[in-house]
Amino acid sequence: MWITNSNNRSSFHIAVINGQESVFNLIHEVVFLKEIILTKYDKSENENILHLAGYLAPPSRLNIVSGAALQMQRELLWFKEVEMIVLPSLWKTQNSKELTPWDLFTTERENLRRDGEKWMKDTANNCMLVATLITTVVFAAAFTVPGGNNQDTGIAIFHTTKWFRVFCISDAIALVSSSSSILMFLSIATSRFTETDFLMSLPLKLVLGLTTLFISTVGMLVDFSATCSLVFKSEMAWLPIVIITLAVVAIIFFVWLHLPLCVDIIRSTFFSRSLFRPRKKRLF
Repeated sequence: MWITNSNNRSSFHIAVINGQESVFNLIHEVVFLKEIILTKYDKSENENILHLAGYLAPPSRLNIVSGAALQMQRELLWFKEVEMIVLPSLWKTQNSKELTPWDLFTTERENLRRDGEKWMKDTANNCMLVATLITTVVFAAAFTVPGGNNQDTGIAIFHTTKWFRVFCISDAIALVSSSSSILMFLSIATSRFTETDFLMSLPLKLVLGLTTLFISTVGMLVDFSATCSLVFKSEMAWLPIVIITLAVVAIIFFVWLHLPLCVDIIRSTFFSRSLFRPRKKRLF
């Protein structure tokens, strides 16, 4: 279970490749041996099991999840799970290089953290640009209602029609959701990007930002379809149907492009913890 040779200091991650979850959960289950196993250390390097969890995983393990940000999240999750089961006295133990486990973790993953920060910022900036354009469009649409206003009363000419109500509701939804999306992506862009931010804060903000961006896009397309239905329904009844069909195709295309990313983030953020949890049935 434990290798003390200094040439094999990353044995904990090598065990990961050959079945990290099984090895880790087995330690959880063997209750009466757990404290013995988890307090062993490499005498030559003065490193405990938490130090080994602090070393960067090999590429074959990192590539299980895509993207530097999610890789950083998985590494941090692994380290935190190991930290939870070791004795608190091991958290501050220094190795021969005077590095605590957390110091070793941050040093080993500095490049990975920078790559994750760059990916997060680029994604947030690009999405924020799109959300800003949507906000501008739907905000302008609210003051240029289809059909215009009655010159005497100032009330919209089509205010009694069903499609006008659809226009108003979809425009309001698009405006609120796009504004929320801007705030989410702005929060990501101005984040400190510390290691712990990658565990929950940044992925959650990214998911919320993409979700609100999707809602605002759908709202804008519904807004446009409702406007076309109001303006052209009496003269070209076929045109609103074509426009609505194209809007549905655009929504499907948006989902097809962005759903895999959202699924990966949600799975990595909310369901990866179960990989390192002991099974209910114990060996002893």
